[in-house]
Amino acid sequence: MLSVQIVLFDGFDLLDAIAPYEVFSAAAMNAEGALSVEFVTAEGPRSVTSGINGVAVEASGRLNPERAGIILVPGAAGDVEGDGPDSIPAILGRAMNTELTGMMRQALAQQDVVVATVCGGSLLLAMGGLLEGRPAVTHHMGMDVLGATGAIPVPARVVDDGNLVSGGGVTSGLDVALYLVERELGPRVAHAVERLFEFERRGTVWRETGMATGRQQARAGVEPNAAADQSLMIDDSSDLTIAESSVFEGDWEATIATPVGKLEVKLSIGARNGMIQGTAEQGNETVEFVNPMLQAGKLVWLLPVTKPMRLNLKFEVTVDGDRMTGTAKAGMLPASKLTGRRIS
Repeated sequence: MLSVQIVLFDGFDLLDAIAPYEVFSAAAMNAEGALSVEFVTAEGPRSVTSGINGVAVEASGRLNPERAGIILVPGAAGDVEGDGPDSIPAILGRAMNTELTGMMRQALAQQDVVVATVCGGSLLLAMGGLLEGRPAVTHHMGMDVLGATGAIPVPARVVDDGNLVSGGGVTSGLDVALYLVERELGPRVAHAVERLFEFERRGTVWRETGMATGRQQARAGVEPNAAADQSLMIDDSSDLTIAESSVFEGDWEATIATPVGKLEVKLSIGARNGMIQGTAEQGNETVEFVNPMLQAGKLVWLLPVTKPMRLNLKFEVTVDGDRMTGTAKAGMLPASKLTGRRIS
């Protein structure tokens, strides 16, 4: 019997979870019990409140990441603007910081488990560092954030990467579930469910097989060389001189107010041979600035971080004496305020 576990967490999107549940339940009726489906959580049986209007859904079991079959993770429903506690990034961040991330890491390591995501479900996994280097899709508003986590965004309705199948926007839950029914149980069962629901899957399922387009071949032939760009000369368009860049030099204690909590970081900034260089230290981890440069009175750089979630952030800061202010931003996520003080 094919087991389907649909994972719920506080603030989940109803349609992301209910639509696949309906599809898999209809498949079970048409496949004479060859499939079972249930709602689960990382914590075990409990009532789970959805995002927006707080509809309660009962989860009957605890997620088992070692059980063969399908594990489906929905996205979140909440404020699409701002960085308050009810924003989608904050909801996903809270879910990411539960046992769920470790369980999904374990599931992805199982040969007989297929992990599926709908809408922001792929972001939840990616923010936990689970999708780095893997093709995936999410809601169109979160595609650049997905890329900022190190995943490979593919603008398709459904993306099949073997044991990872992801769907785009909210209604793609129907498409993901129908595709998995066809893939795992065959086209006749999937067709019967389509007829029952009077719904046909949308779009081509993207897989990394077959002939690549010319554009894709050209893109694949370009080898990124981030290491070579770790330090850049001051941009010719900058209105700062080498001497003026010294205002940024030194060690700084900085705080970044992210939607999922404050992040304390120590920054060390210097210049050598006309090049700006810097590192960021958080806990036991020290990471070099990527592409640091001076632009229009600001110091700008990129930085891959792993806490409170895995993201590639763009920093823009200014300095007034021994005070630093600025922002850290990933894709379309709200910019997080940065404040700091020079300690040397």
